Amino acid sequence: MALENEIARNLLQIKAIKLNPQNPFTWASGMRSPIYCDNRVSLSHPQNRNVIVQGLVTTSSDFGSFDAVCGVATAGIAHGALLADRLNLPFAYVRSSAKSHGRQNLIEGELTAGQKVLVIEDLISTGGSSLEAVSVLREHGINVVGVLAIFDYGFQKAKDNFQKADCVYKTLSHYDVLLSEALAMHYISEEEKSILASWRQNPEQWFEQLNNQK
Repeated sequence: MALENEIARNLLQIKAIKLNPQNPFTWASGMRSPIYCDNRVSLSHPQNRNVIVQGLVTTSSDFGSFDAVCGVATAGIAHGALLADRLNLPFAYVRSSAKSHGRQNLIEGELTAGQKVLVIEDLISTGGSSLEAVSVLREHGINVVGVLAIFDYGFQKAKDNFQKADCVYKTLSHYDVLLSEALAMHYISEEEKSILASWRQNPEQWFEQLNNQK
């Protein structure tokens, strides 16, 4: 089984990713979505966690050589640290905002200007949080070789944002593969797969359009 298929199947099995086109989830942004993803669930499942970490190890070689691994707070921290441990490399992470006390760091850990760093994220939606971390690192003179994430919704907006930032990104699996695996596992029906596929085309208006079709 290809890595992207194995990752998708693993995430579904442990309910790190849930699909519910009939009763959509409400994201923090307020948007209604038929998918909910929290890859941190994998941390509680050693066998599945190991598949993901090994996938990160394998795919990280696509970025060439780098000197350190940097996680995006908070969801990218654990998997980033696990990858750094496997590769025997330094690890750091980037906060979403500076601490209000102490040294008021945005970067936790020791990185120096000129170092080549691979950024680890759990999920790519629009790419916003990942690219904010990339921007912080670049402002400190660090050479970001790219962003590696576990899963990607496949939004065109994310592709555009990464291209605009001149930053390469890769993911272990993505939405299209997830739907194929969910169908093969009898997690969803063909009709539900069609509904789920339509969400990715227009996520902001999807729920309203779905209701209009009923």
